[in-house]
Amino acid sequence: MRFQADPGAGRHAPSLPGFLVQEVVRRALAEDLVHAGDITTRAVVAASARARCEIVAKTEGILAGAQPAALTFELLGPDLGVRFHEADGAQVKAGDVVAVLEGAAQPILAAERTALNFLGHLSGVATATHRLVRAVEGTGAKITGTRKTTPGLRGLEKDAVRAGGGVNHRLSLDGAILIKDNHVAASGGVRRALLAARASRGPLTSIEIEVDTLDQLDEALAVGAEAILLDNMRPPELREAVRRAGGRARLEASGGITLESVREVAEAGVDFISSGWITHSAPALDFGLELRVQSPGPGRAG
Repeated sequence: MRFQADPGAGRHAPSLPGFLVQEVVRRALAEDLVHAGDITTRAVVAASARARCEIVAKTEGILAGAQPAALTFELLGPDLGVRFHEADGAQVKAGDVVAVLEGAAQPILAAERTALNFLGHLSGVATATHRLVRAVEGTGAKITGTRKTTPGLRGLEKDAVRAGGGVNHRLSLDGAILIKDNHVAASGGVRRALLAARASRGPLTSIEIEVDTLDQLDEALAVGAEAILLDNMRPPELREAVRRAGGRARLEASGGITLESVREVAEAGVDFISSGWITHSAPALDFGLELRVQSPGPGRAG
């Protein structure tokens, strides 16, 4: 496959190595093809048929998922030519042609739905992120995703968050020490949890602790917490938390973040706002593949 993206298109280069994306794409293709392959296409489309196709956006949003979408076609049709006119992070509108494919029709049709699933879902994540990012412009707060991701798709969804202008929290459990409420309960309190974490962490490992109340916040600050997650606090509590912290710790607001509430949360003065919704519940963008037969081939496929 000759996958290309126009130089300078969009604003975000995918961060995942190709071999890791291939693992995800292979699993997705297996859901469609593992038993007998695409029996419909083989029955009605000649093996020699060739086509030129366009992938067209049907709704407005932020593009993401070009890399796995292209790899989907590559794995079934190594000789296909795939060119994306836009790169991840680009704004697209209804009717925009985001990519063109040329080559054998059979692998294009067999890969179509899987490729569009990647493109639609990941563009939905990027679009949801972008809307939150736009809503907090000028406040200094950054939008970050969480580990509330689709099993098997975390790397791709985290990449889509970046394409939408957000930043990534830890990618996995070893990315940082994040002491949640259950850790606090199991360890005997905020102070004991923080001291234990400091005693065991590596020299480059950061520590963040979740607090539910302003009293817990005070306790964390007294121990010298570096970063504090303010869980499900309303804007008045967040403003008070920012006042009490006085810049001594980075503050993250989390829980119940919506497009309608995020601006007020950001204006409370927190450094980060995390949202699980942008990965686990973002609506997909709609894309379609429009196929034009260049050569139908002699008769039907064998």
